[in-house]
Amino acid sequence: MEKEEIHYPVMHREVINFLEPNSRKIIVDCTLGVGSCALKILPLLKEDSIYIGIDKDSSSLEIAKERLSKYKQVIFIKDDFKNLDNILKNLKIDYIDGFLFDLGISSFQLDNPDRGFSFLREGPLDMRMDRDTFLSAYDLVNNLSEIELASIFKKFGEERYSNCIAHNIVEERKKNPINTTSDLSSIILKSIPYKAKFSNIHPATRVFLALRIATNRELESLDIALKKAIYFLNRGGRILVISFHSLEDRIVKNVFRYFQKEGNAKIITKKPVLPQEDEVIENPRSRSAKLRVIEKL
Repeated sequence: MEKEEIHYPVMHREVINFLEPNSRKIIVDCTLGVGSCALKILPLLKEDSIYIGIDKDSSSLEIAKERLSKYKQVIFIKDDFKNLDNILKNLKIDYIDGFLFDLGISSFQLDNPDRGFSFLREGPLDMRMDRDTFLSAYDLVNNLSEIELASIFKKFGEERYSNCIAHNIVEERKKNPINTTSDLSSIILKSIPYKAKFSNIHPATRVFLALRIATNRELESLDIALKKAIYFLNRGGRILVISFHSLEDRIVKNVFRYFQKEGNAKIITKKPVLPQEDEVIENPRSRSAKLRVIEKL
């Protein structure tokens, strides 16, 4: 696969429009990934600007380093963006002009069967964004109680059949461990009514999403990071967040509303900005994306 094709930068035109990179001194890309969005932004920065790229996925970061090697103003950081206060402290940077959060999972991660993110590809039940961490989706599926699993599926996946799926997982693992994405997907398919198998989305979508969120503590990290980011913003600086499901978007919306109510910032996007039609046609995975922007006062 060509390096330019490993991940499509979702809503990059809108990001550039709201971020206004040519007027910024220091930008923090909290979800650098393989550097696809950075490749669109960096040519627009002034030579003396600084671009801090954070990602907790070592594999993605290594590819980003190669793809962005000609841009000397990039600082690469392997860490969880919830630690951005410590990251900036270590860099001796006090103020930021723009934060970018492109949430969710990249095509590079999703399409790699060894990562275990996709129910469409046979692979180990992993789902860790940071493979240096201990806890994987396998550990959750094979060790949590039926009540705990059902709670995860309901809370993070809004899965209608969470109780039945959790029950069947527990019963199945009494016979053999649930090792692979296919093992889990087949249990899910057996757990739902016949008609539900023909909905607009794959029956395993919500459970896989819920397990990924729980494994990586994604919502907790997002809430922490947003509340830290606002205090590092320069006056006129902006936070841009692209979310891909309702739970993420709800956190962003509520945190932004809180900042505005406190008088710290103003919301730039009264309603979330959606991808343009031509982008959705070119990249169907962008169809669920929502962009929200807030500016420091």
